[in-house]
Amino acid sequence: MGIETTIERQKATAVGPLPAGHPTVRKGRIGVLLTNLGTPDATDYRSVRRYLSEFLSDARVIEIPKWKWYPILFGIILNTRPQKTGANYEKIWNREKDESPLRTITRGQADKLAAAFGDEPSIVVEWGMRYGNPSIESALERLTAQGCDRVLCVPLYPQYSATTTATANDQFYRALMKMRFMPAVRTLPPYHDEPAYIEALARSVETHLAGLDFEPEVVLASYHGIPISYFEKGDPYHCHCQKTTRLLRERLGWDDKRLITTFQSLFGREEWIKPYTDATVQRLATEGVRKIAIINPGFSADCIETLEEIDGEVREIFMHAGGERFSHIPCLNDGDDSIAMIEHLVRRQLGGWL
Repeated sequence: MGIETTIERQKATAVGPLPAGHPTVRKGRIGVLLTNLGTPDATDYRSVRRYLSEFLSDARVIEIPKWKWYPILFGIILNTRPQKTGANYEKIWNREKDESPLRTITRGQADKLAAAFGDEPSIVVEWGMRYGNPSIESALERLTAQGCDRVLCVPLYPQYSATTTATANDQFYRALMKMRFMPAVRTLPPYHDEPAYIEALARSVETHLAGLDFEPEVVLASYHGIPISYFEKGDPYHCHCQKTTRLLRERLGWDDKRLITTFQSLFGREEWIKPYTDATVQRLATEGVRKIAIINPGFSADCIETLEEIDGEVREIFMHAGGERFSHIPCLNDGDDSIAMIEHLVRRQLGGWL
């Protein structure tokens, strides 16, 4: 009796014929899962509170012990902050689609990346958010339902931080832990110094400035901040941001006075990495700088931190302090250079799978 015949008989004895209606396991495809921070489903109090609760309960984001942090979070912050945050989202909300710009743009990135892989029928592209909807878990379920037995998770954070890249990967792995048939997986490394990324940033700066009717005296590269204590514990984020700015400066042929690094979106009373964006624009205005522009290299898509905070609050601070002209340089979003850059990084990371 041959080996193959023996194996088939063992299978038949152990399992027997499959029952009618037994699900067919699809396989053989490769999933690409784009992930970003997240967004509330609406601007009302309950929707924003639900989103902030998930976000600010993440131990990667707030490293204060829960016994000390939760009374503050659930007793004070979640009773007061949702109204203010919801009002800020109202200023930038996509009325046509009834969603935040981050959700609109991330969907666009996924759709256009899928189109870029049109010559690869084995590739399936989905997108999910670390906080809010659509969740990373639901995106992973959609990929496996389409026969993806290999999945590349792509956190859309150029500079690594435990508060962004790591927590997105955490959520991805949590979803995997619930699966009976777990796919093989990979994750995209940070790409803060990738030539394709730096080139895409430089082209976006050049294109935007060419369309202005003024020339900025100073351009700020403003990144989301993190507490100094996180940096001291080994988070490489600050170093990644500084390197991105340096490489962008070299590509543009500027000096360190024309393009400077700052950090925004402070939260709480702890000291964060400096210099702060709001304090910097105020200082520049008082020193006689009248025209500036700001780019956000750490954000792959425009969101509340870029559209409301930078193009709203920071603009107002600069103009009130004596500034005259201000321009926000859009994020890479789902533009052609952005999609080509993401495709390049993804194809390289899929080496051996394609």
